[in-house]
Amino acid sequence: MKHNATAHFAHLINLADEALGAEALACSDDFFASMHHLVKPGRGEFDPDAYGERGKIMDGWESRRKREDGYDWCVLKLGAPGVVRLLDIDTNHFLGNHPPYASVEGTHAPMDATPEQLASATWSSVLQQVPLRAGSQNIFASHSAETFTHLRLNIFPDGGVARFRAYGDVAAQWDAPSEPELAKHAQAGEVDLAAVRNGGLALACSDSFFGPMNNLLLPGRSVNMGGGWETRRRRSPGSDWIVVRLGAPGTPAALELDTNHFKGNFPARASVELANAPGASLTELVAPEFVWTPLLGETALTAHTRHFFRDELSAAGLATHVRLSIYPDGGISRMRVLGARG
Repeated sequence: MKHNATAHFAHLINLADEALGAEALACSDDFFASMHHLVKPGRGEFDPDAYGERGKIMDGWESRRKREDGYDWCVLKLGAPGVVRLLDIDTNHFLGNHPPYASVEGTHAPMDATPEQLASATWSSVLQQVPLRAGSQNIFASHSAETFTHLRLNIFPDGGVARFRAYGDVAAQWDAPSEPELAKHAQAGEVDLAAVRNGGLALACSDSFFGPMNNLLLPGRSVNMGGGWETRRRRSPGSDWIVVRLGAPGTPAALELDTNHFKGNFPARASVELANAPGASLTELVAPEFVWTPLLGETALTAHTRHFFRDELSAAGLATHVRLSIYPDGGISRMRVLGARG
């Protein structure tokens, strides 16, 4: 199992993450390497001996050499609408073929808009034309506070980009759970208060060596063990924990703890607590003296299983944050907090 060393920005979500539902929809050209690589995890792999019919095989988006005026572009649907704060245009492994300049534009459109519909949309500047370094994570601040559903990456005049990240704040849509098994456990008016797409955010944890903490709140079920939150093996007394800020204050009524793919490394037990603490700082939330209210008492878990709890929960009331504790360590792929807002 390999530690994920990809950079993350605290308190921001990568809106252009394939795991969140982001995808590349259209581009001017991807002759050498597919546009779909842009939203994949990691920074791209490089095999110096890999060649195909069209030349060097690259793990990224790469257009052919432009022989006329103009520039190349790629339109991406974000995994959730949101305000973009930081952009990472990663040219990893693109050394003699990276674009010298790039810019980014955004638009707000229906999430199911087609490339043809987006071609006639009104696009606003998110990042004016900037120089790019070869083989590097090129990180820039957005200069727009608008909410976008789609971004357009422009490269001047051509070349290759390994990965594209758009870190920002999710604009919650508050749709009812659509995943069939979760929907069966949701009652009328209940939403997933902790979902990333609803503005939920993991703020702090004891450890996330094998899996970033916000994996816990992503949509769908994890495709493998690396798609969840997993701590290293605990060699000292105690337990691991993670603090999640809910997308909006709400009253938790049901929980899901999913150990999907965690078979020899799932936690033996778990508990969940809540707090109604709007505006609480991180130092307050993680302090030993902070008072948490029990929601789910310490409960046994099993491997590779979806665990649903409703009748087992305490009637604990309104919450802004929840804390999941796992005993003593291990991995949880997803946590859902079903309840009514407000």
